[in-house]
Amino acid sequence: MVNLTFPDGSVREYDAGTTGMDVAAGISKSLAKKSVAMKLNGELMDLCDPINSDAAIEIVTRTDEAALELIRHDAAHVMAEAVQELFPGTQVTIGPVIKDGFYYDFARNEPFTLEDLEQIEMKMSEIIGRNKPFTKEVWSREVAKKYFSDRGEGYKVELVDAIPEDQDLKIYRQGDWLDMCRGPHMTSTGQIGSAFKLMKVAGAYWRGDSNNAMLSRIYGTAWASDKDLKQHLHRLEEAEKRDHRKLGREMDLFHFQEEAPGSVFWHEKGWTLFQTLIAYMRRRQKSWGYKEVNSPDMMEKSLWEQSGHWEKFGENMFTTQTPDERVFCCKPMNCPGHVQIFKNGLKSYRDLPLKIAEFGKVHRYEPSGALHGMMRVRHFTQDDAHIFSAEDQITEVCVDMNEEIMSIYHDFGFEDIRVKFSDRPEKRVGSDAVWDAAEDALKTAVNAAGQDWTLNPGEGAFYGPKLEYVLRDAIGRDWQCGTVQVDLNLPGRLGAFYIDTAGDKVSPVMIHRALFGSLERFCGILIEHYAGHFPLWLAPLQVVVATITSEADDYAYKVRDKLTAAGLNVELDLRNEKINYKVREHSLAKVPALLVCGHREAEEESVSIRRLGSKQQTSMSLDDAIASLVEEAIAPDLRRDRDGVAADAAE
Repeated sequence: MVNLTFPDGSVREYDAGTTGMDVAAGISKSLAKKSVAMKLNGELMDLCDPINSDAAIEIVTRTDEAALELIRHDAAHVMAEAVQELFPGTQVTIGPVIKDGFYYDFARNEPFTLEDLEQIEMKMSEIIGRNKPFTKEVWSREVAKKYFSDRGEGYKVELVDAIPEDQDLKIYRQGDWLDMCRGPHMTSTGQIGSAFKLMKVAGAYWRGDSNNAMLSRIYGTAWASDKDLKQHLHRLEEAEKRDHRKLGREMDLFHFQEEAPGSVFWHEKGWTLFQTLIAYMRRRQKSWGYKEVNSPDMMEKSLWEQSGHWEKFGENMFTTQTPDERVFCCKPMNCPGHVQIFKNGLKSYRDLPLKIAEFGKVHRYEPSGALHGMMRVRHFTQDDAHIFSAEDQITEVCVDMNEEIMSIYHDFGFEDIRVKFSDRPEKRVGSDAVWDAAEDALKTAVNAAGQDWTLNPGEGAFYGPKLEYVLRDAIGRDWQCGTVQVDLNLPGRLGAFYIDTAGDKVSPVMIHRALFGSLERFCGILIEHYAGHFPLWLAPLQVVVATITSEADDYAYKVRDKLTAAGLNVELDLRNEKINYKVREHSLAKVPALLVCGHREAEEESVSIRRLGSKQQTSMSLDDAIASLVEEAIAPDLRRDRDGVAADAAE
């Protein structure tokens, strides 16, 4: 007999060998009808699998979140069957589930076309309509290799050879078609439903190796309902409109070129946005007691070996050898440099916590295929900081830091913020006892801050656990930005210490902190979050003064000069073009405010204001318009400071 524990905590006894379907049917016929899989001790498994030991069980229905991975997995198998029905002789290789969908790689003499995808989708619908059951078999390696070899499936033969001897070789059938697969699957093809779509075709090397054959990869997406699919396609459409690379061109912010892959060429307006972020962060950090420093971009390899970075990141570091045969590394992070600054001069417990911050340029080699605009680059700037503290200061420091981080993200328009706790990775430095202490300290701190969090197992840094701050943008996408890491390893490895109250040398705790993370990436996220339609305080170009007629040119210069003197970023447009043409052009460039000047405005010392996204114009006196724009352009932190001072004065 086996004891099964259900999600509500109840425990029931069953015969050994009972299947998940037996359990579901024993509860109710309706549950058995809706069931697609089960979870045993948290692991998804086929409903037909026998249960031979005590376990926690959860019956998974098609509407459960856990079923989405199965829907996509099954859709991939159905797509492979459809391809082989439509294009005999095509070899099937591998087809995993990925974020928001699935893909399959095929060996075929000619690539697939978009018209082929329409055909394949129709055939998939036909196969799903047959509602054939998924059935599992275990084959010997010899039988599997003969089966696939006889059918010319050379890639499958190679995959059979790659499976470890101690693992079963599973075959899943859906009607007459079959494939080798780890599983699990739902009970039949009909449970996939109609909410799927094939998205695109791409080339992919077999096993990701450029020395191997090029295969044809078909990407698809699948969802639990047609509504979910429609929402996903809408998000993709919105994401395309908001693509920071496209908007970067339209707004004249930056560009990329092959001579410097993974590096940003900032134009004047883009650099203004970048510097606005730095100025904002510099003000906030100064108010929190951080000391801004700068460490060398290049340091000797031995320092990175001592810190442990060389072993962990060596293959992703840029290096150079000087004529005297010393090897130097471009820094991939700022941590070791900040330890050197801490070590310079004797420190005591009275100096702690010591907060060091740097807008440091770091360099990391990313494969060419992984580069993606400003979201994945090789050279980027971190708003990096390290707090050196005593162990009994960790909670206070991290609680304050959590409040600071949330304040910053709210200022930039992000309200939905998730926190993940990432514990020890498999490859790490330091003893388990040190890791226990670091993880306990960080959990205590995040709980003391009253911050909800979810576990992200095994994703900590190699030197300590971390909190990851994930921002949800305007169209529902998640971006991991800020991190806080408690490190009890690196300071000791690099010989840092302070003198405690007893006069002893003690290694400090090093709390790593980045809030924007990569400033380049954060700029890209902001561009896409706002679709380029920045609030006035963030906009790199805030106002354009445009003339209707050349008779107003002198007045337009006066308007420009007054706006500039008030601290706004302004450009003039005196071109001999119709005003509607100018409005369209500046709207495309996402200029927040257009001040229109004609003969009447010049006579009245007024302007007509047109705001981005509005077809209406508002006429105001020049002085009122400037006062209104200046008020709107105040950064959130400066507005709080001003209003706080005003409130204090009123009291």
